[in-house]
Amino acid sequence: MKKSLGVLLLAVLAVSFMACTGGGGGGASGTPTIGVAIYKFDDTFMSYTRNAIQSNAQGKATLEVVDSQNAQPTQNDQVDAFLSKKLSAIAINPVDRTAASTIIDKSKAANVPVVFFNREPLPEDMSKWDKVYYVGAKAEESGSMQGEIAYDYIQATPGADKNGDGKIQYLMLKGEPGHQDAELRTQFSIKYLTDKGIQVELLAEDTAMWDRPQAVTKMDAWIARFGDSIEMVFCNNDDMALGVIESLRNAGYFQGGKYLPVLGVDATTPALQALAEGTLLGTVLNDADGQGKATFDVAFALATGADPASSADVTNGKYVWVPYQKVTRDNYTQFQK
Repeated sequence: MKKSLGVLLLAVLAVSFMACTGGGGGGASGTPTIGVAIYKFDDTFMSYTRNAIQSNAQGKATLEVVDSQNAQPTQNDQVDAFLSKKLSAIAINPVDRTAASTIIDKSKAANVPVVFFNREPLPEDMSKWDKVYYVGAKAEESGSMQGEIAYDYIQATPGADKNGDGKIQYLMLKGEPGHQDAELRTQFSIKYLTDKGIQVELLAEDTAMWDRPQAVTKMDAWIARFGDSIEMVFCNNDDMALGVIESLRNAGYFQGGKYLPVLGVDATTPALQALAEGTLLGTVLNDADGQGKATFDVAFALATGADPASSADVTNGKYVWVPYQKVTRDNYTQFQK
């Protein structure tokens, strides 16, 4: 009798485990299981996006969420594992957007729909299959909005051109080289200024890979090299902008009237706090909640055989664009949670 009860208990536990982990294509209570791969969990913006995906999935789908640890080979293995389980759909935030081609080929062969988010695959890769979608924001918009914030500051601040040479001497701190957000934010932030007739001079440009500690190191070196000739600092995201601000604080800025305008992108909670403190000039909301919701909605629609256009604003048959919003000291309280 005891042996029979033991066998029964093991069977019950096995069924429970299958329900909790997804058990292949179907999750708990018959819900679809969707695999989600994030390029790295400790990226501030992606942590917000991941939370939004998970909150929108509650009661609708079972998720298998994995950290690719900023390594494409790791992510490739994770995608292979998703496909071997025949999940209902997968959502991928690629480490390297050029790897999307292989992921699409494998997903198509397994007939598992795939939604890429935040890092846009190349157009020719997106055209490979009718069950591949992309959710993100148009990076050029964030660059232009960053440029607009800078322009408004220059117009409103007689001392913005500190040396009076008719030019704004600036630094550019970029994200990952080749990432569409890094390249387009860099290009369009400065294009906005020059289109408005502002003369600019690039003192230095480098990458800090979206990372705050790396930004501190880069800015420390630039302060030692350029000193008071720096008139503005553009950063492709808020984490790097906060690193720049940390470096500037250590150099005596933001006290006794010594100030340098720093701009970021994402409107993260720490960035909004920096706006409140007056150390960050402005940022641009990269809507993590909106991207997370749209990513889940499209993946869920594909997983259940529905038309993604029924739950998201799909353009060109494959793209869901989540708009940016300009965030300054005048309106930052609207974005606090």
